[in-house]
Amino acid sequence: METIYSVLGDAAPVATLAALAAKHDAVLIADEAHGLGVVGPGGRGLLAAHGLTGRPEVVGTGTLSKSFGAQGGLVLGAPAVREHLVNRARPFIYDTGLAPAAAGGALAALRVVQAAPELSDRVRANAATLAGACAFDPPAGAVLSVPMPGPREALAAVATAAGHGLRIGCFRPPSTPDGISRLRLTAHAHHTGEELALAVKVLRLIMPGTCG
Repeated sequence: METIYSVLGDAAPVATLAALAAKHDAVLIADEAHGLGVVGPGGRGLLAAHGLTGRPEVVGTGTLSKSFGAQGGLVLGAPAVREHLVNRARPFIYDTGLAPAAAGGALAALRVVQAAPELSDRVRANAATLAGACAFDPPAGAVLSVPMPGPREALAAVATAAGHGLRIGCFRPPSTPDGISRLRLTAHAHHTGEELALAVKVLRLIMPGTCG
């Protein structure tokens, strides 16, 4: 389960799911790929925002290739979980370790997030600006999903935006679970006011019926 859904940008009910896991003696595995560095106190993720870190029935996973700008992944769990993975997880045992440059880059990025917690606030504010251009509620994280009538319209919108200097992602069948094509925008903390103004202008140009 993703804490912040990578397609729609909404937040999962992690507190409810963690309570269910505890009630039924189960384990909740939550992927913080789009949560770490973006949501929660100091960008520590949605699990931290709900006080779920350190719980034995909750295991967090994440990637080092988004907010941390490196590569690889991580698992956040109780000592028993970490010990089990180190000694028994076949992908961990038989895989090649991260290159020192990737590990060092991820560590440096983590230190930046710790030293500048305002970055997570800024990226959410920028995402809210993009959402406001389309008359949408602010997304839970940095990802904004804009529904389109179909794949042709979505691809045409992406091409038009690229022509104006705005890069937009595109989800279309079969990758979209609801069968609806979607544009996917990702906000960054370093986007300037001028860049956001351009994005708002282009969004209103390519989606006059959606963005007001």
